[in-house]
Amino acid sequence: MAGDTRGDLPQLLLAGLIAAIVGFFTAFALVLTGLHAVGASSAQAASGLFVLCLGMGALGLWFSVRYRMPIGITLSTPGAALLAGSGSPPGGFRAAVGAFLLAGALIVITGLSRRLTGWVNAVPRQLAAGMLAGILLPLCTVPVKAVAHIPAVAVPVVLAWAIASRLWPRWAVPVATATAAIAIVVHPPARGLHLGGITPHLTLTAPQFTLGAAIGIGLPLYLVTMASQNIPGIAVLGANGYEAPVRPVLLGTGAASMLGAPAGGLPLNLAAITAAMIAGPAAHRDPARRWIAAVANAVGYLLFGIGAAFVTALSAAASPMLVETVAGLALLGALGSSLATALAGERHREAAVVAFLVSASGQSVAGIGSPFWGLLAGLAFLGLRHRPETRPVPSARKP
Repeated sequence: MAGDTRGDLPQLLLAGLIAAIVGFFTAFALVLTGLHAVGASSAQAASGLFVLCLGMGALGLWFSVRYRMPIGITLSTPGAALLAGSGSPPGGFRAAVGAFLLAGALIVITGLSRRLTGWVNAVPRQLAAGMLAGILLPLCTVPVKAVAHIPAVAVPVVLAWAIASRLWPRWAVPVATATAAIAIVVHPPARGLHLGGITPHLTLTAPQFTLGAAIGIGLPLYLVTMASQNIPGIAVLGANGYEAPVRPVLLGTGAASMLGAPAGGLPLNLAAITAAMIAGPAAHRDPARRWIAAVANAVGYLLFGIGAAFVTALSAAASPMLVETVAGLALLGALGSSLATALAGERHREAAVVAFLVSASGQSVAGIGSPFWGLLAGLAFLGLRHRPETRPVPSARKP
């Protein structure tokens, strides 16, 4: 039996490392795009990617070893997409950092309050999905624009992604990322490639708290992190026979998110998509040993953190549209599933479409981004369409 255990170790380690590769290369372009969109410099964006890798690795190690469960920790991919579509808030990146702190604090409060968890769960999932689809749509159209405007570098990336999606679906985004890196080297910018200063380090930014960033970024960031990452992550673990330690995970990820925010870190949360790779039978036939895959996954993220500055420098040398192309391709699956959820069920369908359209508009009002208004419009429309009807009081019959 001991021999069998040692023989299964490579399978567990490989499953965890593959999940880390897929998770990192699916998200890093989106993270950089989102951080730049809210005003981060290249140094601040590199710092944000670095602290995210540190947080994902450290928390993933702790939770998987502490609870002997395949608990994967990752960043909020929908949250990064939200940033990419929000634009720089009044107050610039300092205001965005204040919003990151708020989102982390709300996750901590959720870990302490069942009532707040109930409120999050009370938001119809179709409306949350409609808002998320609206956030994702503009990013997912970038590959189309890139093929028209920068075909020399965009066409090979899209073709590589399409072929890999057919042959090796799990590796489609890493293949597209590698193709984009080759395209940058083959077609360097006129100013040349400057990849010096690639040692990872943290760049701290003092937060600034503004009402517009709090409502337009912080609150939607919290909602999409909970609704699109933490809740599905709990469901994935439950589907594979594990009872997630919800309160410790929310408290830990929320606190770590607050600590990482001044360094540019987005909220951390339970893994959902990559969780299926380390918590399911593909990782190992014995559920009691799958936590080892989560340990390998966490170590993989720590190793990727070392290369965060290099990845950021390489991305900075590329056309911003090329980086957004990789991010858009990575999000096509999420857009499809969000639209499917938003349109499922007749009762909430029109309200979800309203949330989708307003969120996709990219229109800010009073310094507050469109995702917040999209969710608010969807809820208001739902309330108008499904008001409780007042029944007339029956008149007394005459004798």
